[in-house]
Amino acid sequence: MIVVNAVETIADFGLLLTFNGGERRCFDMRPYLHYPVFRRLENPGFFGLAHVDYGTVTWPGDIDIAPETLYEYSVPMA
Repeated sequence: MIVVNAVETIADFGLLLTFNGGERRCFDMRPYLHYPVFRRLENPGFFGLAHVDYGTVTWPGDIDIAPETLYEYSVPMA
């Protein structure tokens, strides 16, 4: 089961993620911002409110993204 343990927002709408097991990966949210559910995230201040809840990344207003998506489309940190 894929679980996000920690999230940090970084420049250009990136998410620095720590998954269960300690693996760190970087996810680019830019391709998702055009979807209506994620439009509020275009505001950098609001994007910065990202936090982990129930094993995935969430924002106020019941905005979240599946941990499987975060893992599959992220890149490992060197």
